[in-house]
Amino acid sequence: MQMTLAIVIFALAYVFIATEKISRIGIVLTGSALMVIIGATDADKAFFSHESGIDWNVIFLLLGMMVIVGIIHKTGLFEYLAVVSLKKSQGNPRSALVYLLILTALASAILDNVTTILLAVPMTIIACRYLNVSAVPFILSEVYISNIGGAATLVGDPPNIIIASRANLSFNQFLVHMAPMVVLVLLVVIPLLIIMFRKELVNSQSDRDQIMQLDPKKYITDSVLLKKSLAVLTLVMAAFVTHTIFGLEPSVIALMGAGVLVAISGLKPKDFVADIEWTTLVFFGGLFVMVGALVNVGALAEFATMLQNFFGDNTRLAAGTILGLSALLSGVVDNIPYVASMSPVVAQLSEGLIGRQEHVLWWSLAFGADFGGNATIIGASANVVAIGLAHKAGIKISFWKFAKYGIVVTLVSILMVYPYILFFYF
Repeated sequence: MQMTLAIVIFALAYVFIATEKISRIGIVLTGSALMVIIGATDADKAFFSHESGIDWNVIFLLLGMMVIVGIIHKTGLFEYLAVVSLKKSQGNPRSALVYLLILTALASAILDNVTTILLAVPMTIIACRYLNVSAVPFILSEVYISNIGGAATLVGDPPNIIIASRANLSFNQFLVHMAPMVVLVLLVVIPLLIIMFRKELVNSQSDRDQIMQLDPKKYITDSVLLKKSLAVLTLVMAAFVTHTIFGLEPSVIALMGAGVLVAISGLKPKDFVADIEWTTLVFFGGLFVMVGALVNVGALAEFATMLQNFFGDNTRLAAGTILGLSALLSGVVDNIPYVASMSPVVAQLSEGLIGRQEHVLWWSLAFGADFGGNATIIGASANVVAIGLAHKAGIKISFWKFAKYGIVVTLVSILMVYPYILFFYF
């Protein structure tokens, strides 16, 4: 009975989020409260459980990077980069989008997709104002590409960090097994996005001429603070890449970087606190509680058992099923808690596998979860952050607008990955 009620509450919450008739914050908080009332979770499980509670690593990673980005915003760097990118593209919206997407893909692999979005979206909004085009295609495209590009490395997407920890996989293993396919997918998806958004990527010659007259250097308002910010950001980026060596969680690195930058910036809290997306953080907290409740009542475990019974000893079937289901379910419950819940199942299914197939189920899980996160607004952390930043800037992106293009990108990505897995691992 409890499991049924928990599933119904989650399903109703999801429907309300999708219809956007009620505030997302109100929905997840109400859903979390109902999960507590029916006994599917409690304070200890919601706030302190690693398996079924709020993922504080994600929350504090976001908080730390939001503070850093908020301070950087005061320097005029985003305006500077926006103008530089526009001038390199000759004021052409399509060329500008390609340029920004390549930068997004590279940044997502080096940093992580959430940090990349925090840095890219403010710059993109400014760029679109100069281009005199809607920012929606740009923001959506950057989110999709950040999730794909983030799949290339261990630090690129939070689910990868979970998988690496559970499967004892190295940074280099992710690079070898994930990055080549990511590059191929990017080569297909970027042109696809240009085609899908082609009608919105149009401006006038006068708009282009005005852009070419802009001087990027004029937009730097505080060069001293900029140097301090870039120094801290560089150290944070380096720490992200090497965090496994020193045993530091990305959240700790982000908070340390934020603390150092606040201390040396000379700014008062009121100068950057306004840039923190508190609603996004609260939304994540509520979402984690609801998904954690499904874990507590055994809904996800029961689903995993059904999968095990279905697979049997057929590794090929297991790989394809995990890939497809991970793509589907990551778009529904957020890929971070999904991967956390599926990891024990994949670990059990991987026992006894050797040679090329030793880690094939883990790669299937990673590809499915990372690429599947593109399907809906709540599929990945980067999605929620991007929508929050857009909303703050007065840009409305609906659940269905996101899904309309996100599902296409997800399907194309997964259909490309499956032959790759069959060819290289079987």
